[in-house]
Amino acid sequence: MRATLVRYSLDQRSIAPGTPSLEECNLCTKKNYFFSVVLLAAFLVGLASLVNAQSAGREGLATPKFEFALIGDLPYTSKQEAQFLNLRDDINQAKLAFVIHDGDFKSGSTPCSDAVFNQRKALFQTFEHPFVFIPGDNEWTDCHRANNGSYDPLERLAKLRALFFQGNESLGKKTLQLTRQSDNPQFHKFPENVRWSYGDVMFVGLHIVGSNNNFGRTPEADAEYQERNRANLAWMKQAFELAKSSGSRGMMLIIQANPNFELPSTDKERTGFNDFLAALEAETLGFKKPVVLVHGDSHKFQINKPLLGAKSKRRIENFTRVETFGSPDVHWLRAIADPRNPNLFHFEQEIVEENLINHALKQTDR
Repeated sequence: MRATLVRYSLDQRSIAPGTPSLEECNLCTKKNYFFSVVLLAAFLVGLASLVNAQSAGREGLATPKFEFALIGDLPYTSKQEAQFLNLRDDINQAKLAFVIHDGDFKSGSTPCSDAVFNQRKALFQTFEHPFVFIPGDNEWTDCHRANNGSYDPLERLAKLRALFFQGNESLGKKTLQLTRQSDNPQFHKFPENVRWSYGDVMFVGLHIVGSNNNFGRTPEADAEYQERNRANLAWMKQAFELAKSSGSRGMMLIIQANPNFELPSTDKERTGFNDFLAALEAETLGFKKPVVLVHGDSHKFQINKPLLGAKSKRRIENFTRVETFGSPDVHWLRAIADPRNPNLFHFEQEIVEENLINHALKQTDR
């Protein structure tokens, strides 16, 4: 239908008695215009608030998800050193916030020399992303072995601390600000215990190693264990307190050792972890949000829930264990922290194509 434009001319003489004057009509028009502007402004403000609220919801209350890499127990052999470069290149090409190595950068049957230490640090510095290294038993605890060079483990530990854990920044071409336990004079010996927050998630590195956490071999080793154990428990307790007070969405703890959840507390391979596991249970139950423990040591990739309540004897629902790939499997885990995920964390296997095994052939690198 074709629209017809009708023009009206207001002539005071042609207006019926009782009809508002032209001046009165103009005043009404101005008032209506004013109220229309006010209503429009209110509508626009409301619309903007709705859009912002929806946007905040999509981004997890303005905290976007982020991804990071988990590796450990690598590299052990000369073959794996070459494969580790493939892994590094794969990680460098990924969009990640940082990389975590959960310890054991050498085999437990190879020398603990300064040359190896220096080479590994130089290798870690070639990662594009911030690189956080947590020490393992192969770097110092087991260095007393003849095939490791018959070193004094405490001397190697001092060397490790001096080389890898100085300053308040991570390794890597890009760095991450870290808080070290050694900032507290009471725990000045423990720069390897670190903490950082990213995307409302608390990350905590604890110096808990394999070989029963250096407990039960010699009186000197037991004394070292006792002092470090007190430091670890204090550092973990403080981290959970900070996570609660700051409203952290979750917690990730990184250690090297497999703490042998499944073994009896009296087992000689479990006694060095009893205090840690008891404190971990209490802190996890008190936190009530997702807690993930990342470790290496036993070289079997797994994700499960092995922490049982001491009284209930049931699995603690907000706790998850993640064990990274390790020698001879030179691959990595992609960890995703997403505030929209009720579990917060999600993990994906990243199999490095160049490191795939020809299963038709016998493999000697095991």
